[in-house]
Amino acid sequence: SRVIPARLRARKATGGAVEILMLRRRAALTWEVMVGGKGARPGAVLHIESRPGLTAVVMEEREGALRIIQFSQPISPLLEKVGEIPLPPYIHEPLRNAERYQTVYARTEGSAAAPTAGLHFTPELLAALKAKGVRQAFVTLHIGLDTFAPVTEERMEEHKMHSEWRQLPRETALAIIETRARGGRVIAVGTTSVRVLESAARASIGEAGVIQPVVGDTSLFIAPGFQFRAVDAMITNFHLPRSTLLALVSAFAGRETILAAYEQAKAEGYRFYSFGDAMLIL
Repeated sequence: SRVIPARLRARKATGGAVEILMLRRRAALTWEVMVGGKGARPGAVLHIESRPGLTAVVMEEREGALRIIQFSQPISPLLEKVGEIPLPPYIHEPLRNAERYQTVYARTEGSAAAPTAGLHFTPELLAALKAKGVRQAFVTLHIGLDTFAPVTEERMEEHKMHSEWRQLPRETALAIIETRARGGRVIAVGTTSVRVLESAARASIGEAGVIQPVVGDTSLFIAPGFQFRAVDAMITNFHLPRSTLLALVSAFAGRETILAAYEQAKAEGYRFYSFGDAMLIL
């Protein structure tokens, strides 16, 4: 989905700076967020710097930096004016053009980060692929907290993903079934698409290879040892160490294969991370 201006800068009553990353709207005034800084306890009032008079009260404290907060007025109509695009921590300068951090095909708003493999696609490239007989189908996932969160557990399989909302519509499910029936391959663009497809495959009941429409939350974590059911190949960028994204591609291609590919990419001068190059894994 399209990236929303989900980063808000705020101050506590004491004057201390706080950064709010909007993750999911729960109600007109209530949001699930990630709060950076100390002291954001239940009852704390946060003053939004870019909008005098706009405040948020911490209603609930959850795991880690997760909080439930309630704004003094609906925030959704104001985000374009008061929020900032939440860039990854390794990008230190603001974007000159915020559309560079959006895919050309995203329609629904709701992500806290871009599905970066999709940034390589232009309308011209999509048209050229269609002209060659490559069928295109779309899914939605609202990318949230775990895009920024490294895996801190010593054992990868102990990591827990926070849930993200996703949708695999009926027309996409039918396209996958028809592609499989004629011996074609399902190529996912980005790890987010992989998670949507694989979570849908696990939610489907019935004949093997038949995928059903799905909508709702998923906390599927894909790591080495995972058995893929829906995806035959994927296009993905080069990812950060100790990230859930690197775990996913290692599960698909094998850890040693991925490490060898990354070493070759470094030797050849490929660019890594959000605005970097992509790889096709078959």
